[in-house]
Amino acid sequence: MNPAPDGMAACRPERHVVLVAPEVHWNTGNIGRTCLGAGATLHLVRPLGFSLGSREVRRAGLDYWPRVSLRVWDAFEAFVGALSPAAHEVALFSKSAPRPFWQLQPAARLFLVFGSETGGLAPQVLHRFPDRLFHIPISAEIRSLNLSTAVGIALYASLRGLPDWHAWPSAAAPPPADPD
Repeated sequence: MNPAPDGMAACRPERHVVLVAPEVHWNTGNIGRTCLGAGATLHLVRPLGFSLGSREVRRAGLDYWPRVSLRVWDAFEAFVGALSPAAHEVALFSKSAPRPFWQLQPAARLFLVFGSETGGLAPQVLHRFPDRLFHIPISAEIRSLNLSTAVGIALYASLRGLPDWHAWPSAAAPPPADPD
């Protein structure tokens, strides 16, 4: 991708979804499908609560799973060390974070980081990027959003305001009805 004059990518920006210690196979499968649809890379940080070869992961990702851009890491620090994201390229999601996700500034390269379904992100991950903590607003009626829902919200919100690269042609509007 060639950078545009304003520093954004000329076509699609580079997006990465990072799941730290995901536990639920069907969430990961759904997230993989969403990443494929958005042109994002999915990173899984061990431990995983399931086998990547499990039928459930493949079923949730449908026939798309083999095409998902997937990388698996043994530890969060290994992921950070290998990809060297700048602080402004990282967004950590936690329900106790101080800022709503819509305050996330656009970036050509962005890593959206989520924790496990039951435990969220570990303190050592949260402390690694303390100024990059965001939440998705929810009511007190629930403890949290489903992980795949939260990823979908954050990933597509991170693409807002960027050039549309939708691959499917829009259906033409039907002609107005003839009043006679």
